[in-house]
Amino acid sequence: MTRLTGSALRLTVFVGEHDIWHHKPLYSEIVHRANAAGLAGASVFRGVEGFGASSLIHTSRLLSLSEDLPVAIVIVDTEERVRAFLPQLDELVTEGLVTLDDCEVIRYPEGKKSP
Repeated sequence: MTRLTGSALRLTVFVGEHDIWHHKPLYSEIVHRANAAGLAGASVFRGVEGFGASSLIHTSRLLSLSEDLPVAIVIVDTEERVRAFLPQLDELVTEGLVTLDDCEVIRYPEGKKSP
């Protein structure tokens, strides 16, 4: 794994937690593809409330009829690696929002290697 410090690119993908890709959660497919592509890391964050292009508010509140909560997949790596991954997102994300932000990595300790 390449040590990551300094200038980087943050990729954030916003989708619904019930969005599916070939019978599995879309967010899971994105994370697994990011891992296979050798990206530095990916995390999925579940929102408690939000809305997108449909303007329908999704919330975790008990009395709400909506349970398809928003999720954000965040990936940080070098600009070159993140941009090389974008064509895979074109295939996967048909609804949702994909954003890119410049960022600076201050600390990214090398992980333990799997046996």
